[in-house]
Amino acid sequence: MVIDGAMGTAIQRDRPDEAGYRGDRFTEWPSALQGNNDLLTLSQPGAIEDIHFAYAMAGADILETNTFSSTSIAQADYGMQEFVYELNRDGARLARRAAIKAERADGRRRFVAGALGPTNRTASLSPDVNDPGFRNISYDELVGAYTEATRALIEGGVYLILVETIFDSLNAKAALGSGDRLTAAMTEQAFQKYLAVLLVALLALFPGVSATTFGYVTLAALAGSQPSPPDPT
Repeated sequence: MVIDGAMGTAIQRDRPDEAGYRGDRFTEWPSALQGNNDLLTLSQPGAIEDIHFAYAMAGADILETNTFSSTSIAQADYGMQEFVYELNRDGARLARRAAIKAERADGRRRFVAGALGPTNRTASLSPDVNDPGFRNISYDELVGAYTEATRALIEGGVYLILVETIFDSLNAKAALGSGDRLTAAMTEQAFQKYLAVLLVALLALFPGVSATTFGYVTLAALAGSQPSPPDPT
């Protein structure tokens, strides 16, 4: 299975300006929006769908949604927390449309992965070197943000959840914990489905060892990310 390439790189190829990010819908938004790549799902949906389709026709089997920063935590930088559900749901729908279009073109099925980024906060380290015990985000806040995003991705029709670019295993644990919590709460018929979950960690290569940027070796990062102890069987 081949996964697609970087969405951000593809977006910046066209170098959208402030007006491009705003589109027709957000012309009166009070703060700058340039750089909020996920917003293009709502303001320039055709461009995002075209990127998905191009990756599919280039050989990708799995298309990632344009939702790397579509959590209330990350969108708070732009004051756009109210659009988080729509960003994730519509991000999934755009990728699915591109997948279906590609399948009709060549007969090969594609799958859509709902992307959950690490957010711009870390639960493991203090942002203040003078106060190592301080945290600017709590574990419960992360779980809540990831749960909101995951639920919308599922509504939009993703086949799997991709917890990506992990640098902090505690953030990853919150993302996986949100999936556990959401699965337990899936009583509506619309959400009766099984999902695969993939973890993509950001690794730094040191002599003789690979580790995350926080210094976890691979197995330690995996163990620290698990929302509950593994089944010993």
